[in-house]
Amino acid sequence: MIRRAVLIVLGLVWLGPTYLLLVNAMRPAGSYDPSKAWIPSGEFRLLQNFATALERADLGASLAGTLLYSLASPALAVVIGAMAGYTIVVLRLRGGFWWFMFIFGGTIFPSQMLLVPLFVTYSDLGLYDRRLGMILVYTAISVPLAAFVLRNFFTGIAYSIFEAARMDGASTARIFWRIYLPLAGTALAAVFILEFTFIWNDLLFGLALTQTAEVRPVMTVLAGLMTDVYAGTPVPVGLAAGLVVSLPTVLLFLATQRLFARGLSLGSV
Repeated sequence: MIRRAVLIVLGLVWLGPTYLLLVNAMRPAGSYDPSKAWIPSGEFRLLQNFATALERADLGASLAGTLLYSLASPALAVVIGAMAGYTIVVLRLRGGFWWFMFIFGGTIFPSQMLLVPLFVTYSDLGLYDRRLGMILVYTAISVPLAAFVLRNFFTGIAYSIFEAARMDGASTARIFWRIYLPLAGTALAAVFILEFTFIWNDLLFGLALTQTAEVRPVMTVLAGLMTDVYAGTPVPVGLAAGLVVSLPTVLLFLATQRLFARGLSLGSV
């Protein structure tokens, strides 16, 4: 009984910020009062507030760019990571463990350390404030996780499958695309979902490597919505925009949670 009560209290504490977000995002734009933040207004103005945010910050173009990054970069990353895992495990690359450590070792450095070198390099190469540049950086930072999961997954597949395919005359590339990649479909999907969520919610790289709303990730544009650039933006408008923009990742996770859990468990062999 005590344990249940403690869990209920912790759950309420955890859901408190979500409640505040929902209640205040639905208020009329001009009626926000911090002293009454916990009290529902009795009105539903979420869509109107979101429409105001769309107009103020050009969220439509930013959403299109973010969707492109969140689909293209994870797709490229999971394929590249699968290739790395296949080469290291199945083709038994000499020094494969150290190659894997080289790929995955980049994740030990904080992302903040990459910002200045990336900014200088992107400025020199003409990739600053371009969608291609964002796709490249998101792909690069997503590859290590994909390589980690797929390497573990391929370790659990019997090597005799590869040997049998080679005896039948299949090339190593054909074996990868026709046998190993389909077998890893669940693990690929799990990594894709995780990286989709990360890229959709990214603020740091978008802030450092972009400038215009058409190229900037949506979370970076939302952050700017509440700064001096858009001075006077009502709190309910910013909250409504944040709430609606966050829905795709929430819905994606809820729709694929079983696939996500299964994929990661298969990848932890």
